[in-house]
Amino acid sequence: MAIISEPGIGSATPANAVLKTGRTMPRRLYGAAGLGAVWMMLTATAPVTRLDVEVDNLRSAKGTIRICLTADPDNFPACVDDANAMTRSIPASVHATSFPGLPQRAYALAIIHDENNNAKLDTIAGIPREGYGFSRNAAVRFGPPRFSAAEFTLAGDADMQQVKMRYIF
Repeated sequence: MAIISEPGIGSATPANAVLKTGRTMPRRLYGAAGLGAVWMMLTATAPVTRLDVEVDNLRSAKGTIRICLTADPDNFPACVDDANAMTRSIPASVHATSFPGLPQRAYALAIIHDENNNAKLDTIAGIPREGYGFSRNAAVRFGPPRFSAAEFTLAGDADMQQVKMRYIF
């Protein structure tokens, strides 16, 4: 293995590596230092993006729009036990928000229109009384959609999800 040292290119034996000062570093430290440097380079240049969310078809400007963004299929759509979920609560009169600085990966959105501001989706016999919506406007049949139905991948500088709210009552 060749490394660059002060006089030029030197070689490192399998057990030791030559430092710029000419001293050797034990192999286990060389590996840890190398991994640390690689990790720093990867995390420093990890691509991030912004997600813009627009909520359409609200039946009124009363209450709050509650938004949950998660990358965890096991905690979709509730986001209750997801420590990494990002949430927003915005007035229903405001129809858009942004999530800046997100790592590029797969996510899903769950949105409710909490018209009475009680911080939950009101239901009658399990049927929502308030508005709800999901990313990709995923279909709702007998219960909320699966993560895979609402899943979208952030891959560029910015992305937008336009969610249409649904009301049963």
